Amino acid sequence: MGCRLLLSDIREGLVSPVRAMRGGHSLPPQGHLKRGSRRVSHHGVISASVRVALSNSWVLRHPSRARLSLVPALRPFAPFLEDPEVTDVFVNGAAGLFVDRGAGAEPQPGWRASGEEVRELAVALIALGGRHIDDATPAVDVRLEGGLRVHAVLPPIAADGAVISIRVPRVDAPDLAALRERGMFDAHLHRRLEAIVAARENLLVTGAAGAGKTTLLAALLGCAPASERIVTIEDVAELRIVHPHHVRLEARQANLEGVGAVGLARLVREALRMRPDRLVVGECRGEEVRELLSALNTGHDGGAGTLHANGLDDVPARLEALGALAGLDDRALARQVASAIHHVVHVGRDAAGRRVVQGIGSPAVDDRGRLSIVPSTWGDAR
Repeated sequence: MGCRLLLSDIREGLVSPVRAMRGGHSLPPQGHLKRGSRRVSHHGVISASVRVALSNSWVLRHPSRARLSLVPALRPFAPFLEDPEVTDVFVNGAAGLFVDRGAGAEPQPGWRASGEEVRELAVALIALGGRHIDDATPAVDVRLEGGLRVHAVLPPIAADGAVISIRVPRVDAPDLAALRERGMFDAHLHRRLEAIVAARENLLVTGAAGAGKTTLLAALLGCAPASERIVTIEDVAELRIVHPHHVRLEARQANLEGVGAVGLARLVREALRMRPDRLVVGECRGEEVRELLSALNTGHDGGAGTLHANGLDDVPARLEALGALAGLDDRALARQVASAIHHVVHVGRDAAGRRVVQGIGSPAVDDRGRLSIVPSTWGDAR
């Protein structure tokens, strides 16, 4: 008996054959869908214990948002996958569904699902990425073709029911001019950011989750000359760079037997053998910070990375914590960062929820030998 993932449009078969024909493609033949042991409804209703493995399906080989909405496990989110403004979708157990269109998460009326239905949806979405989630492995992150990133957590880790977080890549890949038009910064800072890239100065983009770090970094890298080779390293490949010579490396988690993992630190070492003109770590979160700093200190200019931090003042403590994981003491880290990183650009959301550059600084070693970030004069970026 089907679940009641009840946006009314989904109950009525939102993704109809007529809409499926959009772009000249019909619905995939039934035989092209690799199914699990339970049936999946053609109307976007997921059976009670469905596990879908569709990573090689017709739909995922045509990864626009509209076609992703044809995947049975993703049909409950079809209206949001087809909305170019949506950046994130959240399901908080039976409590409801929230959508972020760039100004903060907002509840969506009309969504109804029981805790068990949300759990089964989480299982289906994780299976879609070729992984397994259950009581023994209750928190899993996967990337689907087309760039969707799905993170799911099951009870009892998620105390109020299964939680699903979906990061939806933007349909467009905005350049610096587009970000300026959206109010992220002003013309003065626009020119300064372009100058930083042109001078091949190393930079770190910081901010909280969802603040726009990846979006800004991609726009900055898009300014690099077409003759340069950009190699990006990410835990989950999210950077969408408009550039003719972009090589993406993505970390791999261990399989069910606990083997086969390839971490960011190793990927940094591998990338150095690929003769990158610009080496980029999508998000520094562990020992790879040592490899990145070492590379940037040995002639690999024009590099970049992102870091979770709540403000420029928090950056030293965050980097010290990562340095400790890599075996660097605070003073050694301070010298490495001050030598390797020229600029720190911090992004956040203003009172209206708009993404803005909130500050720029330069790393320095203070009189105690510790890392500090010296704020720069950068004009009114808003």
